[in-house]
Amino acid sequence: MSTATDEKQIDPVCGMTIRPENAAGSSVRDGERYYFCSKGCMAKFEAGDDAKQSDAVGSGEPMMWTCPMHPEVKQDHPGPCPICGMALEPMTITRDEGPDPELRSMTIRFWISAILTIPLVVIAMGPSTIVDRLDLPFGKGLLELLLATPVVLWGGWPFFERAAISIRTMRLNMFTLIGLGTGAAFLYSLVAVLLPGLFPESLRGPNGMIGLYFESAAVIVTLVLLGQVLELKARRKTGDAVRALLHLAPPTARLVENDGTERDVPLEKVGSGDLLRVRPGERIPVDGRVESGESSVDESMISGEPMPVAKTTGSEVAAGTINGSGSFVMRAEKVGSDTLLARIVRMVSEAQRSRAPIQRIADQVAAWFVPFVVIAAIATFIVWLSIGSVDALGFAIVSAIGVLIIACPWALGLATPISIMVATGRAASSGVLFRNAEAIETMKRISALAVDKTGTLTIGRPALTSVLSHDDLDSSELLRLASSLERASEHPIAEAITRGAEQRGVKFEEVSGFESVTGKGVAGRVDGHEVIAGNLAFLRERKIDPGVYESESEHLRRDGQTVVYVAVDRKVAGLLGISDPIREEAVELIRELKGDGIRVVMVTGDSRTTAEVVSRRLGIDEMFSEVVPERKVEVVEALEKEGHIVAMAGDGINDAPALSRAHIGIAMGTGTDVALEAADVTILRGDLRGVLRARRLSEATVRNIRQNLFFAFVYNALGIPIAAGVLYPVIGILLSPMVAAAAMSFSSVSVIGNALRLRTIDLGGPIEDGGSDDAIE
Repeated sequence: MSTATDEKQIDPVCGMTIRPENAAGSSVRDGERYYFCSKGCMAKFEAGDDAKQSDAVGSGEPMMWTCPMHPEVKQDHPGPCPICGMALEPMTITRDEGPDPELRSMTIRFWISAILTIPLVVIAMGPSTIVDRLDLPFGKGLLELLLATPVVLWGGWPFFERAAISIRTMRLNMFTLIGLGTGAAFLYSLVAVLLPGLFPESLRGPNGMIGLYFESAAVIVTLVLLGQVLELKARRKTGDAVRALLHLAPPTARLVENDGTERDVPLEKVGSGDLLRVRPGERIPVDGRVESGESSVDESMISGEPMPVAKTTGSEVAAGTINGSGSFVMRAEKVGSDTLLARIVRMVSEAQRSRAPIQRIADQVAAWFVPFVVIAAIATFIVWLSIGSVDALGFAIVSAIGVLIIACPWALGLATPISIMVATGRAASSGVLFRNAEAIETMKRISALAVDKTGTLTIGRPALTSVLSHDDLDSSELLRLASSLERASEHPIAEAITRGAEQRGVKFEEVSGFESVTGKGVAGRVDGHEVIAGNLAFLRERKIDPGVYESESEHLRRDGQTVVYVAVDRKVAGLLGISDPIREEAVELIRELKGDGIRVVMVTGDSRTTAEVVSRRLGIDEMFSEVVPERKVEVVEALEKEGHIVAMAGDGINDAPALSRAHIGIAMGTGTDVALEAADVTILRGDLRGVLRARRLSEATVRNIRQNLFFAFVYNALGIPIAAGVLYPVIGILLSPMVAAAAMSFSSVSVIGNALRLRTIDLGGPIEDGGSDDAIE
């Protein structure tokens, strides 16, 4: 909230810090006056679309800014980074981008500078007759001074300001080099025009004129401004993935009142426990459960999989997912910053600001690189000046400025953080959440995977997998009688049988005389028949002979299934097999990981018989069964002692100790209870293919960072000696400072462009942003 007496105000829409006297307008809400940086922000605020409503995170914390290259820098207003001089970015990405004051300022400065620089270059480098025809009352030098001064001193003022800060704080950066280079060229030319008598004849040209470098200083400023504009525009794209997530949350929800009436309310007005109507095609507003009705929901924003998921009474639904053709009423459970979508946004934003270990290379180089460049520029100037020819001073100035400008290490600093920002957003669109940049880098290096069975390699809940019948009673009739009886029981196996019957379209019958014996089975009358369902001991207790079905049951048990005998009218009619089905994608995961030379070990608390069945089907060679959580940690430690980089994949709850101990903990999240805080990587909806996506993205990201670092290193390694003039004695080429400025600016843009290619990498899942699936080679 703001008052007119505050010295500075915060725009409530974009978060920009402004002074009331510079505001584009103001508006009063609830007795408080708010100020805005632009008419657009004011219009959004008055329409009720301010940042507080549009931010899915809804943290309520004040807006903060940080540097993508130095995430430890945080402040409550925009501006340059005190370490590198780069424009700070808001830590919280809102639904609407809003105006970027840095981009707007740089764009205006660029266009005005370009308009003045073009005629300056023509006058300085064109035939002298151009100036002669103008019949000016003053000389050519003064005309260049008039054109160059606003470009250098106004257009380049942000660079000089940041250069001064860097020198004062002894944190030399690229703006130090730009400020020294352009400042030296401008000041030398200024003295040459205003006080030409200070220069001896030996420093004058054949026509008695002193060489001027106004056009070099102006072109450098203009090109650096252009580079800033292009870079700022590209950097805004790194937030597109998070912004797309924010737009998944609808702005309103349809509230069902106690009297049954319905009305639309703003999303922030929805509270836990409210009943909400979700109509066909609408996005689900908050996390909750279906109270009535049924539909299918597109959950690709969470799982990365396009197949809709059926939802009935009691099913969990998540904010941002898309309802299909049905309509249902849901009860809100998690709202605001507690929703899965909000936590995803928060996690992705934090990961984008984290630093990868490989960034240390750039940090170490940058620590000594700028001082080295300054020394190299001074040495270049001295060497050229020592030659003693008429053109020596001009060559010395041109070469020294070229070294300062072309060596700016901005591309080096951008190489890692830009790739990390793009990669984390791309991963989120495929159902993979990385906790930090280190996890992205380490995922590529894993050499062993310890994986839990239940809920990870398997579905995690029992399911009806076999129905055997050899007598007069066919399998469908057998299942009808057994499931009708089991529907009266609350046992998990009974639930699996009932659910399996529903999926097969069985119609249930009424049960009378229901009896349940704990640990053995159930009995009752169904459709006039005496039906018994249970284990072998339950049959023998009732003096019922299992007959040939006893040997049949052994086959099912060896296959890892729990067997339920079904007797009808005191005669065994068939068998039901219940098991925890193996996930379809588990086979693909194990095959690809083993193909990559990764050692796969299954660690489970289940019985040895069941574990052997699962490991045999998946082709897993190593298996530990009947393992308690503490023992899982020991397995991880043993693999690490053998020299492996270990990843542990589990459900993120009972596997938490092992997940924390491994180099990479992978939480297989399911539903809205996904354990976002349990591991380094979270695979939303528990889709095992997410592990492969995470690995592919890790490989592509590390490769992308190395490409960026290589380009930046090679660029500087080649650029400095060329700018210093080593080629001049050989082929007569001396690099112009203007060319150096262009190369420096576009090197940074090329690094960002290379990083943005990660947005289109094929991870084996849907591309949310509409990009292509071309893999990065």
